[in-house]
Amino acid sequence: MRIAVTGKQGQVAQSLAEIGAETGVEIVLVGRPELDLRDASTVYDAIARVKPDLIVSAAAYTAVDKAEAEPAEAFAINAVGAGAVAEAAARLGMPIIHLSTDYVFDGFLDRPYREDDAVGPASIYGASKLQGERLVADATADHAIFRTAWVYSPFGNNFVKTMLRLGETRAELGVVADQIGCPTSALDIAEAVISVARRLATDPSPSLRGIFHLTGTGQASWADFAEHVFRSAEAGGRASVNVNRITTADYPTPARRPANSRLSGEKLQERHGIRLPDWRASTDRVVERLLSNV
Repeated sequence: MRIAVTGKQGQVAQSLAEIGAETGVEIVLVGRPELDLRDASTVYDAIARVKPDLIVSAAAYTAVDKAEAEPAEAFAINAVGAGAVAEAAARLGMPIIHLSTDYVFDGFLDRPYREDDAVGPASIYGASKLQGERLVADATADHAIFRTAWVYSPFGNNFVKTMLRLGETRAELGVVADQIGCPTSALDIAEAVISVARRLATDPSPSLRGIFHLTGTGQASWADFAEHVFRSAEAGGRASVNVNRITTADYPTPARRPANSRLSGEKLQERHGIRLPDWRASTDRVVERLLSNV
């Protein structure tokens, strides 16, 4: 099976390349300059040249705070660009898996969000990703949209790598404790995406398509997440780091973060039989790997 993945440097794209090599799936990363989501006219030809069996739409504008000052750029990539990728999938007659985010919700719900809960993004980033979901769905019915959250991996920039870097020189850190979510390893996302891709390529059932939530099992605040990272690092020989629990108000950002980013994975488990590992176990694996690369 050959999968075209938009984006070359993203955490999920890099994870797909690694997991694909381990599972016998050919992953072809397609990105700039051949494919530039800011220029929708580049999309179809760049993907068609790959001759894939399925497309994974992973490239995105992910600078959440910067998007508040660059809404046109965010919407060009996350909405119009994503729609162009889905239109290419429709023209090529193949399924598309599109990656979205918990930021499509306002974060006020008192339980994990389900796929049919009302959306209401509170940031430009979230609004651009929601519009992307809609354009993907409008372009083709042969889609699976995966909303994920709090993504980390051995690749790129992410919370786990930031904590490990800061922990090298600091004995304590202030970390937000009143935002709750589901930390999710991009390596786990990649395994799930490849599993679903294989099913979509051979089974036309509508029940396998639509919007799904794809996150690590369990929940944590950012402070909980940080504490676990530091405990895992300490087990690997690093010095201990104390986490001071602070509030969102103590750490203001241009874009408002959802207080509740928890996503329910029940639909994905029911339809595709997929349940991601507990976030703690996946975090341990990533931390161990990052420390071994030092």
